[in-house]
Amino acid sequence: MRQAPVTSKAVRRQHDREIVSLALPLFLMVDSAIVGHLGTPQLAGLAIAAALLSTAVSVFVFLAYATTAAVSRRVGAGDIQAAIRQGMDGIWLALLLGAAVVALTLPTAPGLIDVFGASDTAAPYAVTYLRISSLGIPAMLVVLAATGVLRGLQDTRTPLYVAIGGFATNAALNVGLVYGADLGIAGSAWGTVIAQYGMAAVYLVVVVRGARRHGASLRPDAAGIRASAQAGAPLLVRTLSLRAVLMIATAVAARLGDAEVAAHQIILSLWSLMAFALDAIAIAGQAIIGRYLGADDAQGARQVCRRMVQWGVVSGIALGVLVIAARPLFIPLFTSDPTVQDTLLPALLVVAVSQPISGVVFVLDGVLMGAGDGPYLAWAMLLTLAVFAPVALLIPMLGGGLTALWWAMTLMMTVRMLTLWLRARSGRWIVTGATR
Repeated sequence: MRQAPVTSKAVRRQHDREIVSLALPLFLMVDSAIVGHLGTPQLAGLAIAAALLSTAVSVFVFLAYATTAAVSRRVGAGDIQAAIRQGMDGIWLALLLGAAVVALTLPTAPGLIDVFGASDTAAPYAVTYLRISSLGIPAMLVVLAATGVLRGLQDTRTPLYVAIGGFATNAALNVGLVYGADLGIAGSAWGTVIAQYGMAAVYLVVVVRGARRHGASLRPDAAGIRASAQAGAPLLVRTLSLRAVLMIATAVAARLGDAEVAAHQIILSLWSLMAFALDAIAIAGQAIIGRYLGADDAQGARQVCRRMVQWGVVSGIALGVLVIAARPLFIPLFTSDPTVQDTLLPALLVVAVSQPISGVVFVLDGVLMGAGDGPYLAWAMLLTLAVFAPVALLIPMLGGGLTALWWAMTLMMTVRMLTLWLRARSGRWIVTGATR
């Protein structure tokens, strides 16, 4: 970032309180932990299906990100009614997209699993999990959009409570259906679907109450839905590129063997947990930066950006140390297979070392999203994909293993950090006003 007045201790403390109060470090790893004890083929099947499901949902994460940025700008400008109206357009768009994704996924599930090169033992479990879990996609997209509305309104307590409730419900249902009802991997999928619809229902109640309180219309508006889709298009490109990175990584791991892809799923789950913990600061950044820019406070936006980067670095170091220290405790929770455990350990150490880089990446990603700088994020992620893909695809050909794959993932995060840091330093992301 360019030079700006030094932030006083009082202002830093204010930013710290705001960042902490808006942070949401939570990710659901129940499926991986429970299914891992059914056997390595089941966990390998879950790994492949989970990558596809994550893609089906995460490509539409702009429903949360773009909505947060747009709503928070309106909040900064003092127009709460317009902020909620924009949020409702995002929720209607989520329902339409969710129905379309389910209609596409159900008949194509076996073909999609085959593309990933699943083994004969893992493929049936992957197809079962994918088909059942896809039924929860509309609920998850509604959760994304509604979460964006609440974050934009500077309310992250409600998403935290809903996430905790969903986590607990999912855990109980998974244990009960997988082991109690003896449904195996299908039980894990059904437990997740039920929990997802429960979360969506709670969100809808909260958002509808807020809309009625502020006099915002609940009816679908075609122009508003189109505007929401257009605003999210660059973030869709950005997210598709990121998902392509993760799918390539899973496909490479699948071709290394069942033990490797099972270990990869465990590491990816832990990596995602740490990513979402770091993303807590980015989520705060989306809401806070959008509000500052909506209120025409460019200096405040710069100051809070710098402070969040500091938080990201420190948090990344802390998470890396925690992973190294706690690995003997949590690895047995995911799998009892000694081959899988031996395979994942060196790759996990690579992940731990790279966490400070991840801390900077997630924070700056959130800052630029909050500023509505989607086009730059799209081009930056396309460049990152172009660097990562050939490196990852060469790993099996050169005889590399899972550790080499995660070094390639670290390269990917380093490229992201450089592109985001250059943009943040330029100051070109700072555009003030109720709309960008």
